Amino acid sequence: MAVVLAAHNELIPVLNRFGIRLGVGDKTVLDLCIEHDLNPDFIMTVLNVYLDESFIPDASLSLFDTESIADYFRQTVQNYIHDLVPNIEKHLNAFIALSGSENTELGMLRLLFLKFKERMTNHLQNSVDYDDDFPDDLLHDLKNILIKHLSKDYNQNLCYAVIFSLNSFEKDLAAHNRLRNKVLRPKLNELDPMGMRQLQENISSDPPHPAHEPNHQLSNREKEILRLIVQGYLNKEIAEALTISHNTVLTHRKNIIAKTGIKTVSGLTFYCIRNGLISM
Repeated sequence: MAVVLAAHNELIPVLNRFGIRLGVGDKTVLDLCIEHDLNPDFIMTVLNVYLDESFIPDASLSLFDTESIADYFRQTVQNYIHDLVPNIEKHLNAFIALSGSENTELGMLRLLFLKFKERMTNHLQNSVDYDDDFPDDLLHDLKNILIKHLSKDYNQNLCYAVIFSLNSFEKDLAAHNRLRNKVLRPKLNELDPMGMRQLQENISSDPPHPAHEPNHQLSNREKEILRLIVQGYLNKEIAEALTISHNTVLTHRKNIIAKTGIKTVSGLTFYCIRNGLISM
């Protein structure tokens, strides 16, 4: 599997949706399927559809159940909403922050992205109709605007990072649409109306979160304190500015470090810029 992933990096997020993370060692596909209690026929079908546009999985459709399909598509929806789209936004925020956050042109570009984000999120969360592909025309427009119509004075490296993340998501969507056409719809045709509704509900529902799963999102108070930290305020000054105790500030700082994994002011400044918490 390591050899396959080295040659086809686009399969990394696909395997993540099955719970398979990087660090696969010398394990084969079968080894990983046994370790994670997965259907190898379904895994191979998904990977083949992603790699080969002409692949038709007719012979293998009967080898896996609808629950496996529902779980994979549900994980994909969550991956898009919570990982891939936010990843594009982080790159875009960093690009705008370091290229001129007050620039009207960049402001319009961000509004276009927010429109795409809203449209895509609504579609993923609310759609139970599988006759239409995911909307990606705004994604296409964003990429082409950056390539064709943006001023050359902006930070080219950060612009490339945005384009790369947009392109990766665009390719993933195209492959996912093929998977829906070649796997999901044929399996839907095998179900009675009640089974079809149940499958659609399973795909659109959020997966259960373990009670012990850590929360890595900063609270509003933590964000407020983080902004003051990167502006150079000392702990005592933060406590006075927010009318809280010195110990409370220290507790929030520990939580910020734990959630971000960053200890230095320089690193935290980068985190703020990349996540749109401050501008240059």
